[in-house]
Formats: sequence, C-alpha cells, structure tokens
Amino acid sequence: MSRSLIVQKFGGSSVANPERIKRVAQRVVETRRQGRDVVVVVSALGDTTDELLELARQISQDPPERELDMLMATGEQVSVALLAMAIEELGEDAISFTGAQVGIRTDSSHTKAKLIDINARRIQQELAKGRVVIVAGFQGISVNQDITTLGRGGSDLTAVALAEALDADACEIYTDVEGVFTADPRIVPNAHKLKSISYDEMLEMASLGAQVMQARSIFVAKRFDVPIHVRSSFSSREGTMITKAAKAMEDIVVSGVTLQRDEAKVTIRDVPDKPGMAAQIFKELAAQDINVDMIVQNVSREGATDVSFTVVKHDLPATLRVARHAAARVGAGDVATDEGVAKLSIVGIGMRSHSGVAAKMFEAMARERINIEMISTSEIKISCVIRKAHAERAVRAIHQAFGLSRR
Repeated sequence: MSRSLIVQKFGGSSVANPERIKRVAQRVVETRRQGRDVVVVVSALGDTTDELLELARQISQDPPERELDMLMATGEQVSVALLAMAIEELGEDAISFTGAQVGIRTDSSHTKAKLIDINARRIQQELAKGRVVIVAGFQGISVNQDITTLGRGGSDLTAVALAEALDADACEIYTDVEGVFTADPRIVPNAHKLKSISYDEMLEMASLGAQVMQARSIFVAKRFDVPIHVRSSFSSREGTMITKAAKAMEDIVVSGVTLQRDEAKVTIRDVPDKPGMAAQIFKELAAQDINVDMIVQNVSREGATDVSFTVVKHDLPATLRVARHAAARVGAGDVATDEGVAKLSIVGIGMRSHSGVAAKMFEAMARERINIEMISTSEIKISCVIRKAHAERAVRAIHQAFGLSRR
C-alpha cells in the first residue's frame, strides 16, 4: 500500500528567521512522522526578494530581466538549504533542490515565466529513499537553460503544480494569516474567515488584490482540480478550503471585498475616433507582455476620443514607453498617468442569480461621498476605480453593506 503524499508550501514570513525556520521544520517532521511522504515548497526568507530588487535598482534603473531572474532565484536557494539543515537536526533525512534540479520547465518570459512541464522523477526517487524533499518555489529553467522566475507569489504556483504532477493527496499553503477572509483584517477588523471558497471566487479575489494566493496558482488548481487548504503557519487551526463550488455557496451573494492599491491609470488623449485605433494601441502593449486591466473610452468629440486603462504600477514604466510610441503611430495626443487610484472589488458566485448587487455597492459608496472613476463587471465580480485616499473607507462601507461580518 502506497503512502499518502502531501505538498506543503511555506511563504517568506513563515521562514523569516532561524527560529521560524526551525518551527517550520518541526511542523514538517510532525507530518512526516504521521506516516506521510512530504514535499515542501519554500519562498525566500522574509523580505529577501524585495531587498534583492532594491539592490538591483541601486545598480541599474532598468536591469535586464534575465539578470533579475538570476539574482532573485538566489533567495529561495538560501531558504531550502537552511530548512533541509533544520529537518536533519530533528532526525529526519531531507534534501533540497532548486527548481531547475527537479525539472520545472518554463518558457523564456523572464520575471513572469509560464510553466511548461514538470519532470517529477527526481523527487519521486528521493521520496522512495524516505527523504523529505524541499523544492525552491518561484523558479524554474527555460528551454534555453536559463533560470526563470514565475512572478510575484510564484511559490504558490510551484506548490500547486507539484501537487498535480505528483498526484498528491493534499496541498497545504501556509501563510501568516489563518485563511481567506471576507476582507483584509487590517482594514476591516471584524472580517470573517471563510471556511471554504470556490476556485472561481478565489481566482477573482487573488487577481483583484487579495494577497493570500497568486492568481495563476488558482487557475492551475481549478484546471486540474487540486484542492488547496490555506492555513496559518503559526497555529494548528483549520483554515480555508479552496475547491469546486459547493451548492450552499450560491446562497451567499458576496463572498469578499478586495482592494488593489498598486494600480495606475494611463490615459491616451485625442485618439482618432475610427476603427482599428484601439486595436493598434493594445496590440503593442500585449506584444510587450503588459497586462491591461480596466479600459474606458470616452464619448467622441470632434473626431477624437480619450482612452483610459489601468495597469499594475510595476508595469507603468514599460507601459508609458509603449503607449507613447503607439500614440505617435496612430496620431493621438499626449499620454497622462495617475497613480493616486485604487481598485475596489466585490466577488461572489451568488451574484449570478441575484439582482441589485451593483446598486447596493454604489449606494454604499455614495453614502460615503466616494466618486467612482471606472467600472468593470464579470459574472461574479464588480470592480471600481476610486481615489486611493478613500479606498479603506470604501472597503469598510461595502463590507458592512453586504453584512459580511455577521456570519
């Protein structure tokens, strides 16, 4: 009879210092001694990734992305080695690997590479020897044999992908919060922890600013039906299960309120109002792997119109470079930016079958005299761009309007 296999992922805050690394090692060893095989995915220690990025910026304001990947991938290499040492100290065999060493293959899109394949054979060989296998999250190797990274939160993607490749019985994501909440508890102190949430809802929440998990990891989990348990590395309490939608969830109209602060609005003025202009602009942005979020085109005036869209601030320098080039090509006017905005969203699969959700959201903001600058909707979410200065007040008002703290 084969042993059950669990993949456990620990984020940077969980391994921020030697004491926390030892605590993680104890947790892993306890799981191992319950008779399970364990594969551990680890992020870089604490704020290491941010510190490495800042170091790069002190050298260059626009460092080559290939070299950024070479630099950032070192953070996880430190944490996996230290955790392996800590587990060995507790009397269990452990071995650490980089992403490349265990065959995590990606494309060549540096700093946000996409997974192509995982060859799990080496991990399986080490598990057969009775070892705990520790894998560096966030990284892989391209078809050109270059080190790549998977974007912010990429360790989540590593864990989910390994759970699928190894046919694991469980995938646990350990973080510094106790699960997925109806809102950020730092903004809404009485936010409610969700016992379960669907892939679709979590995918929207993750892409809209909830920092519990990376959106791409949820997409993979949904595609391959990998159940995820999000829980705290600092307690033994149950967290939040992310699975297929449960029927009971349909009765809950809104599951959560999210806030994304790292938004920037870009406006291209005086775009010629004729077919194909928007296509040319956004085709050039797409060619540079720039993800555009919300788009609004103003009413035409005298044969021209303004086109506004949002991007994450990290992409703003590249966006401005491409947008100005595209504007010149189509004969548009200047390009303006606004970094004083935030995106507030509500998410819930119950919105599919309930009317009046948008009205209630907009009324809650109207009572707080908060102006809405842009709106976008999907089947299970509504997003608004508002002034960043009003963002937290808006979150609290909407959380209260939908009664999310009373569950």
